[in-house]
Amino acid sequence: MSSVAVLTQESFNEHRSGLLPEQLGAKDMPLSSEDEGALPTYRDAFPPLPEKAASPDGTQEPANAWTKIRPIKSSMITQVFHVPLEERKYKDMNQFGEGDQAKICVDIMYKTGAHLELSMAKDQGLSIMVSGKLDEVMRARKEIVSRLQTQASATVAIPKEHHRFVIGKNGEKLQELELKTATKIQIPRPDDTSNQIKISGTKEGIEKAKHEILLISAEQDKRAVERVTVEKVYHPFITGPFNKVVSEMMQETGARINIPPPSVNKTEIVITGEKEQVAQAVMLIKKIYEEKKKNVTTIAVEVKKSQHKYVIGPKGNSLHEILEKTGVSVEIPPTDSSSETVILRGEPDRLGQALTEVYAKANSYTVASVSAPSWLHRFIIGKKGQNLAKITQQMPKVHIEFTEGEDKITLEGPTKDMQQVQSQMEAIVVDLVSRMDYTEITVDPKFHRHLIGKSGANINRIKDQYKVSVRIPPDNEKSNLIRIEGDPQGVIEAKKELLELASRMENERTKDMIIEHRLHRTIIGQKGEKIKEVRDKFPEVIINFPDPTQKSDIVQFRGPRTEVEKCTKFMQKMVAEMMENSFSISVPIFKQFHKNIIGKGGANIKKIREETNTKIDLPAENSNSEVIVITGKKANCEAARSRILAIQKELANIIEMEVSIPSKLHNSLIGSKGRFVRSIMEECGGVHIHFPTEGSGIDTVTIRGPAEDVDKAKQQLLSLAEEKQTRSHTVELHAKPEYHKFLIGKGGANIRKVRDNTGARIIFPTAEDKDQELITVVGTEDAVRDAQKELEGLIKSLENIVEDFMIVDSKHHRYFVSRRGQVLREIAEEFGGVMVSFPRTGTQSDKVTLKGAKDCVEAAKKRMAEIIEDLDAQVTIECVIPQKFHRSIMGPKGSRIQQITRDHNVQIKFPEREDPQATPVSPEPAVHENGEVNGESKDLADPAAPKKCDVIVLSGRKDRCEAAVEALKALVPVSITVDVSYDLHRYIIGQKGSGIRKMMDDYEVNIQVPAPELQSDTISITGLASNLDRAKAGLLERVKELQADQEDRALRSFKLTISVDPKYHPKIIGRKGAVITQIRTEHDVNIQFPDKNDDNQDQITITGYERNAEAARDGIMQIVGELEEMVSEDITLDHRIHARVIGGRGKGIRKIMDEFKVDLKFPQSGAADPNCVTVTGRPENVDEAIDHLLNLEEEYMGDVGDSESMQTYMKPLGGASAADEPRGPSKGFVVRDAPWTAGPSDQAPDMSSSEEFPSFGTPVAPKSSPWGPKRF
Repeated sequence: MSSVAVLTQESFNEHRSGLLPEQLGAKDMPLSSEDEGALPTYRDAFPPLPEKAASPDGTQEPANAWTKIRPIKSSMITQVFHVPLEERKYKDMNQFGEGDQAKICVDIMYKTGAHLELSMAKDQGLSIMVSGKLDEVMRARKEIVSRLQTQASATVAIPKEHHRFVIGKNGEKLQELELKTATKIQIPRPDDTSNQIKISGTKEGIEKAKHEILLISAEQDKRAVERVTVEKVYHPFITGPFNKVVSEMMQETGARINIPPPSVNKTEIVITGEKEQVAQAVMLIKKIYEEKKKNVTTIAVEVKKSQHKYVIGPKGNSLHEILEKTGVSVEIPPTDSSSETVILRGEPDRLGQALTEVYAKANSYTVASVSAPSWLHRFIIGKKGQNLAKITQQMPKVHIEFTEGEDKITLEGPTKDMQQVQSQMEAIVVDLVSRMDYTEITVDPKFHRHLIGKSGANINRIKDQYKVSVRIPPDNEKSNLIRIEGDPQGVIEAKKELLELASRMENERTKDMIIEHRLHRTIIGQKGEKIKEVRDKFPEVIINFPDPTQKSDIVQFRGPRTEVEKCTKFMQKMVAEMMENSFSISVPIFKQFHKNIIGKGGANIKKIREETNTKIDLPAENSNSEVIVITGKKANCEAARSRILAIQKELANIIEMEVSIPSKLHNSLIGSKGRFVRSIMEECGGVHIHFPTEGSGIDTVTIRGPAEDVDKAKQQLLSLAEEKQTRSHTVELHAKPEYHKFLIGKGGANIRKVRDNTGARIIFPTAEDKDQELITVVGTEDAVRDAQKELEGLIKSLENIVEDFMIVDSKHHRYFVSRRGQVLREIAEEFGGVMVSFPRTGTQSDKVTLKGAKDCVEAAKKRMAEIIEDLDAQVTIECVIPQKFHRSIMGPKGSRIQQITRDHNVQIKFPEREDPQATPVSPEPAVHENGEVNGESKDLADPAAPKKCDVIVLSGRKDRCEAAVEALKALVPVSITVDVSYDLHRYIIGQKGSGIRKMMDDYEVNIQVPAPELQSDTISITGLASNLDRAKAGLLERVKELQADQEDRALRSFKLTISVDPKYHPKIIGRKGAVITQIRTEHDVNIQFPDKNDDNQDQITITGYERNAEAARDGIMQIVGELEEMVSEDITLDHRIHARVIGGRGKGIRKIMDEFKVDLKFPQSGAADPNCVTVTGRPENVDEAIDHLLNLEEEYMGDVGDSESMQTYMKPLGGASAADEPRGPSKGFVVRDAPWTAGPSDQAPDMSSSEEFPSFGTPVAPKSSPWGPKRF
């Protein structure tokens, strides 16, 4: 009986927890044989590890559990490299772990992917542990050696022919060697005669590399190369059939034999290998060669050239077969040769058999043809060659060839297979001819792409629909034949449809429509949206717009005739509407009135644009143009034009006059680029002259401007027209641009004198003209001649340069040279560029020098004398205006004051602003001992005298200064008051002052609203007298609007309170406020529910119009009435099914409430009755919902009962329930035949025994162990 070991608490503490007290006593009791047989053996429970060594008899141990486990080999390796101190590159002991050495290690890790760890040995050597994959570790080692270790170099000499063996295939051997030895090996180039190989690296690495290279060389020294010349015709005998002979020789000798292929005309056979091996191979080759040379004979036979390939066979297999069977070599002439002679070479008794084989091979293949129309070829082949594949798979040696354009199919293959393939092909052809047809139609190539359609849409549809193939020739063929192939019925249908399409295209019409290029973008629309609508409306019409860069007006329409006509009519209508909306009219308005038309903040122009629905473009402020362009519908443009002209008429005495001048004279009156008409407009005070559109045939010319200037322009136009009608003559003169102003004279006096004397018209160039020296004289021949004479005299006199001087009092010098010599610049521009030089500052001279044309100098002297006279007659007048009005008088950027200065030719100086922070100076002067102030007797200051900050000083002639004073006083703002109820003030001011700011901008006034704490009803308006009335009217109008709004707010503030039981409030509000929001929106009211802390919890307040509030109240009371009709019933529903009834995220309960229109209330956790559920709703709905819930309870309770019964069979997880259950007897973990039971006794080991527990360092005799041999 085998012994049994029981592991209990004495061996393992953790097993004790599973034993009961009564079991402990039975632990040493012997087990019965039945129990013992059921126990596992120790070997089964703990299988031994497999032994590495095989058993002596060569048999393997029986497989156990461990032999099933696959050994796993790690892909990661670790190597340690040591760099001695004397070979270290970086020897700074203070920088270990930092500096260049550390950076290099980081870089090596980054490059190779290996992990490096550095440590310093006691001898200051460097130990580097490298971990990673093998190739990473090797690369890292190479980097470490080259970058962290000092490098040495050495050379090794080996024969030049051995170098290639060191390099290896594609340099692989060299790379492997460098990695293995961690060195750099440099091999001389093939063209270099040197045999020295240079090695760089560590001493250890160099030694290893040298050794490896010398080993390679030594190995190659043992090898030999031999070249044997053998006639080419005998090579097949040495090679043998299928290379058998040469392979056997190489296997027998171990040498490598290289025989040139039949295609290479070389007789040399190369043998390489060990010397003995090479010698043996050479001997065998020569033996075969000598034997064959002595025994073989040749015969020549004629075989058709076409049959040569069958004799050769695929990859020359047939030739090899003949050689193998008969030992005869067959020589075939090359393919590029026309010879049909085949030579057989071999022993005489074998030649007959070989000849028979050659003829058999030649006749083993036959060629046949099958008639088939060329158009059927692709149907025979099938899609991706499917039809042919069926035949070729059965007869793989048969070759089927189709030739394009030929009505036949060529078959080539073994004679035995040909008949079957031919019959199959003929059957396919017959079948296809019977059920396939083709036809050709003629269609003009220009329609081909339309037949194909966009991305092949049309042609693909026809192919799929009729199961046919349609071939449309490419454009480069320029063919009009279209071929249709396929099912006969499909061919007929496809032909019919294609011809219909072609005829429809022939009936297509291409129509060109002229649409102004500027409208193209508008018609196309943003991202082509508008033109897409047109194309969708007329899908059969193709609309082509010209390239934007071509600036062409032609738009092309192509499609069916009727559709093209409809489309063009539609497009004409669209263009007409656009033209109507893009009607443009130009309105010349005097430049000084542009700002009035714009209005403050653009108010006027914005209003005109909105009310007339037009686009109004004004010229830039710095532009010389006076033309305002209005775009829109014609009627709207006319209305906008009238309003703009009305503004100009209101601001100035502007009249409009019409003059009738024959239209044929208009172009000549306008002149080249408008030069003539511009000169008339400039001479007549800037009037506007408008000629009708060219070609209109209208004779009416419109002149607009001040009355006097309009009359003047009319007279000039009529006289010029009369001259043009009688006889017109033109002469051109040239004069320097600086002379032009002098020729024109002040206010045009000089040129007017010439015109009056001669009757000719003189036109000077404008700033836009290229030729600034050109002067044009127009009139009758005599008048032009006289004017030319006078002008030439004036120009000649201007070119006569003289120098003169005049006396100017030094007190006036400053006036002329101040402001960077502005006055002198004006004199030079006006008088032909005359130069005026004043004496230097500090010199006591009154002499002023003038240099220029004689007449110009005289005129300049006269003008300067007038200026001096004005300066002598200059007076200074003070105008007292309170400082608070000064900014208003100056206007924006001083524009108003500049206008007065120009109009009255005076100088105006405003005082410095008074500093309100300054300490007021006592009016009483400090009195000295002698009773005088500063040594002089002074009167006390007059308290009624004006403040210095209020005094504006004007300088100029007396009459001009007085007129300027009146103009200044007219600009002083005036204030008026308007009574407006205090309640309306905040609405007038508007949000962040926007309302009052808009009124001030619109009426160009300042509006002052009293502070809120004053609660005053008076609003003050300050501004120019002309603006006050408009501002007051505007303010009162705004007050009326606000009063109306106030009344409306009062009506909207009606409040209505209703009493509703708080329990109904949630229902009135609805889920997420849905019900109450609907009532608020429907009746436009505000509904307020009481807060939680309000005393009156039943009060609901409704605010809005009275009728709306009452309607909302009725709506709420209707809901309350419905709620009062509802009943609530409590039912008992087992709490265990509540969660299931409610469902995930309340889906189940919501479904029940929506289906039965009831409200369900489940008890909260901890409620007195957890089974009580309240159902609220109409009585009939409540009954139905209760029935449904009870049915669900019955259904769900069955599931609950099943789950509870299952719980009785499930093991409890722990806790009290587990403790209550009595445990069965536990014997611990028991096994049989354990090693510790193998001894003679079951006693525990003796701890005092040195054998059982040896001391450290004490030799112990080996002791056999039941656990097996020890492993270290």
